[in-house]
Amino acid sequence: MTAHRFHLRAGGVSLVLDASDDRLPAVLHWGADLGELDAQALDALATATSPTVLPSSPDVPVRVSLVPEASTGWLGRPGLVGSRAGLDWSPRWTRVAAERSVERGGDAVHVRATDPECGLELGLEVELTAQGLVRLRASVTNTGDSDYEVGELLVGLPVPRRAREVLDLAGGWGSERHPQRSPLVVGQHRREGRAGRTGFDAPTVLHVGVPGFGFRSGEVWGVHVAWSSNHVHQAERTASGVQVVGGGELLLPGEGRLAPGETYRGPWLFGSWGHGLDTVAHRFHGWLRARPGHPDPRRPVALNVWEAVYFDHDLDRLKALADLAAEVGIERFVLDDGWFGARRDDTKGLGDWVVSPEAWPSGLGPLIDHVRGLGMEFGLWVEPEMVNMDSDVARAHPEWVMQPGHGRLPVEARHQQVLNLTVPGAYAHVRDQLLAVLADNDIGYLKWDHNRDLVEAGTAPGGAAAVHAQTLATYRLMDEIRAAHPGLEIESCSSGGARIDLEVLQRTQRVWPSDVIDPHERQRVLRWTGQLVPPEMLGSHIASGHSRTTGRTHDLTFRASTAVFGHLGVEWDLTAATPAELAELGAWIAWWKSARPTLLGGELVRVDSPDADVWVHGVVTPERGIFSVGAGSSGPVSNLGDVVLPGLDAEAQWHVRPVIPAAPPFLFGQPDWIGGVSLSGRMLAEVGLRFPAMPPDQVLLVEAVRV
Repeated sequence: MTAHRFHLRAGGVSLVLDASDDRLPAVLHWGADLGELDAQALDALATATSPTVLPSSPDVPVRVSLVPEASTGWLGRPGLVGSRAGLDWSPRWTRVAAERSVERGGDAVHVRATDPECGLELGLEVELTAQGLVRLRASVTNTGDSDYEVGELLVGLPVPRRAREVLDLAGGWGSERHPQRSPLVVGQHRREGRAGRTGFDAPTVLHVGVPGFGFRSGEVWGVHVAWSSNHVHQAERTASGVQVVGGGELLLPGEGRLAPGETYRGPWLFGSWGHGLDTVAHRFHGWLRARPGHPDPRRPVALNVWEAVYFDHDLDRLKALADLAAEVGIERFVLDDGWFGARRDDTKGLGDWVVSPEAWPSGLGPLIDHVRGLGMEFGLWVEPEMVNMDSDVARAHPEWVMQPGHGRLPVEARHQQVLNLTVPGAYAHVRDQLLAVLADNDIGYLKWDHNRDLVEAGTAPGGAAAVHAQTLATYRLMDEIRAAHPGLEIESCSSGGARIDLEVLQRTQRVWPSDVIDPHERQRVLRWTGQLVPPEMLGSHIASGHSRTTGRTHDLTFRASTAVFGHLGVEWDLTAATPAELAELGAWIAWWKSARPTLLGGELVRVDSPDADVWVHGVVTPERGIFSVGAGSSGPVSNLGDVVLPGLDAEAQWHVRPVIPAAPPFLFGQPDWIGGVSLSGRMLAEVGLRFPAMPPDQVLLVEAVRV
């Protein structure tokens, strides 16, 4: 450090901050590791990268800090948008402290700045993790003597001018994680999420990179807002060529109102740099995997019975399903919706978290005992934040339902409203009922659902916006339940993949990427959800042959070959399966268990293809790689040709062969290497293997074992 300049280094990344002259930190460099820099080198870097005065612009160079300030002449979107009844809306920050520390093995800088005239104090936390991820967040404190209204508090990181292409994700229910690209032009590429949850259409990671960047090539910078509610991701380019990527929380009116002495703290913004999207993803995965208590790669194979029984909870039928599940090697049995209150369909009972005496006259014990006796763990579906108006809790406490005021409720979705967990009585009701169910039953896993957006989500009777507070209350509820039951696993499910972000993943051990389990759709969903989430946290189920959401029909080989690249489960009425299908399913499950350490502990590898209907991805460790090579459905036959398999040690020899746990996929012809061939990692990455032609929706798995 020199003159309050900081060089943070980790994971092949350098982050150089300049907080000299009592100013907020600005970034001199974020990208490739610059090596050791002494005070003289840091001074030289500051000189070399100092902004210049442009024609018809302020007489001093415009400086862009981590919280961009209008007071410096910045004409882009300011980091802090707010005022005190129309005043104090453009603070001029003076840094009063900057301290360096070590956080979870990473390097961190904590900054405090003030503007006494505006009556405000700003806090900044900036960290470079051991994996090379940048983490930063800001807070603002009202030190004045009247209320201050924060409308927005965003943090941002500059990216160089060569980064001129944007890639982020979009989608809808059952169609999550579609990649979309566009040029970064003058103005803002701004993505707002207003669903009160992360959202089907969330950017997930907003990337800006050199044009044409792909999975394995091209310099790219990505940012992710770790917040499970309303959010902003944005990339901005000014006419002078300054480019900033960043984000934060999207606050509703009144949610940022600070009384004297109060503080608003924004969510963490994560920044990941690398050559290729895979490197960006590896940094996120590495950071998650380094946490204490991260899920072990030896994840249990699950059966969810939703598509088998829906709301028809018959003990004998469920026992029969459990028997078949144990026979094929399943290790976790999950009872879905319909076990509580008056919940015989989706119109009533939601919010009454007591075991239904109608559906379960002897309680859940007989089923749980049967499941546990078969050597399986028992799991249960819950949706703690939601309520049917036809429920005991809503009849007793209609004021606990989120609403915009004026005596009216928001439009219903899935016959549901939102239970206001910011109300102490409502929070205690949900917490205590769930804890009672967990105390009375041997339950190791909760599928925690969240099936509607938060629309007009306010607190009765006035209707003040409460999405921010509801999100914090949900985090607290998860934390309390996990504290009471430390071994409990929670899956973040939200009509499928609508609540997937790094903040909810601090409390959950698994995500459900999509309600659609059609393997054709899941090829895309798993590939792009993996840009943020590692395979061991991606719920990935073998579906029934006929998809109830898309109408497509697929053979078991394709369904299983797709599902094995994640935390494996089954979503299928096994009582309707033939003996041959059960035997084939058992073979796939047995193979997955043998490959678990690789599939759930290795590094994600994805391969760019000029053909959108060709899918190539895999997972590699120092000793083994497992790849999936497949064809989509854009034509009757896909002639794959030479397919490279990167990511393996280039200097080592690898024995490569197909993996066919059960029925082989249908191929047009057999390549000469089908019986096995040994090649160097360099040859596999640069030349590859000649694959046969494939009909639509077929996948061939290939294993490479270090010789």
